[in-house]
Amino acid sequence: MVATGSRRRYATISGMQDHELYRRILGIEAPWYVESVELKLEADEIHVHLAHYGMIHWPCPECGVDCPLYDHQPERQWRHLDTCQYRTILHTQPPRSACPEHGVRAVHLPWAEPSSRFTALFERLAIDWLKAASQKAVAGLLHLSWDEIHGIMERAVQRGLERRKAEVVSEIGVDEKAFRKGQHYLTLVNDLKRSRVLYVAEDRKQSSLDGFWETLTAEQLAGIEAIAMDMWDPYITSVREHVPDADGKIVFDKFHVAQHLGDAVDQVRRGENKILRAAGDDRLAGTRYDWLRNPAKMEPKDRREFAELKKSGLKTARAWALKETGMALYHYTYERPARKHFRWWHNWAVRSRLQPMIEVAGMLKRRFPNIITYLRHRITNAASESINAKIQWVKYTARGYRNQQNFIHAIYFHCGGLDLAPEPTK
Repeated sequence: MVATGSRRRYATISGMQDHELYRRILGIEAPWYVESVELKLEADEIHVHLAHYGMIHWPCPECGVDCPLYDHQPERQWRHLDTCQYRTILHTQPPRSACPEHGVRAVHLPWAEPSSRFTALFERLAIDWLKAASQKAVAGLLHLSWDEIHGIMERAVQRGLERRKAEVVSEIGVDEKAFRKGQHYLTLVNDLKRSRVLYVAEDRKQSSLDGFWETLTAEQLAGIEAIAMDMWDPYITSVREHVPDADGKIVFDKFHVAQHLGDAVDQVRRGENKILRAAGDDRLAGTRYDWLRNPAKMEPKDRREFAELKKSGLKTARAWALKETGMALYHYTYERPARKHFRWWHNWAVRSRLQPMIEVAGMLKRRFPNIITYLRHRITNAASESINAKIQWVKYTARGYRNQQNFIHAIYFHCGGLDLAPEPTK
């Protein structure tokens, strides 16, 4: 029976049917039962008070051995899924058991994890929403603070990482991600086959990547077949110090090679454009991205105009031809003709009298042993780039993060391929 009257601030819901209803809604089983249900109208809340039947023994949360009841902790409360428009909150005094081996410990409760102020079902709902919206948006919808919603995310990530099995990942990508403007980076290690983040560390030092190898078993290290990465010396040193036969497994990423060549073309274009514009020639003005795009994807008008530029005697056109011919290396199937092609291309580049192209040709020659490994392993960091795009979305929707650790949690949450859902102890 519910008390009535406009002056009543709360009402106690009595009757065995109401208690049984909430017992079933909450999934409460013996020895627990619903002791009382209280409706607070002005606060738009329902408070469910739980109790347990007398039990002499409770399982130790550490070892599971039945131990005598020691005492009860002060009353705690947990936010549960709403009942219609009312926030639903559970209350009880958690019992503690006295284990001969582990001492006095609070027992596991069937509706929530030990460190949480929310029931497992509520956390599961919050996790599902967090997968589709920003922390701020979900916090607003669930009437939680930013810290509370981030705590749910952080616990989900911790659960997911603890559930990961020590499996062999044969193809790995090592990449970096800017945290904010300036020299603030994160190091990412990705599973290229399953397109998921395996590891995130602050900065892009050798020690940043060293931490990943230390999490692997000898079997996992030996099972790595190929590693796609940028030509960043601290990463190279880290791989060589930890991965067996590293030099045969490192593949300098195809797209980073293209980036170096593209940057060299742009340097040539900028220098030539400055000279031409001083003479009243604007042919290269506004063409920066044309030299980086695939002509086949241009509009017909743009493609015709670009074809005229390619046929001109411009230095930029020669630099572009060098870039395209250099990237033809990746069309080869066998190493011997690919090596012959590279020697021919390198000789052309160093005789081109285009200083940016000469410099990039020298760099690619020094790095060539781990460029040609592409033909053996056929991997790129394309999966890492798709992960980076998702990370950029996470960063944009959050409008930035307070610190790197919060950003790292968000990366694992959205890109780690983790099993995030809570599992209440039965």
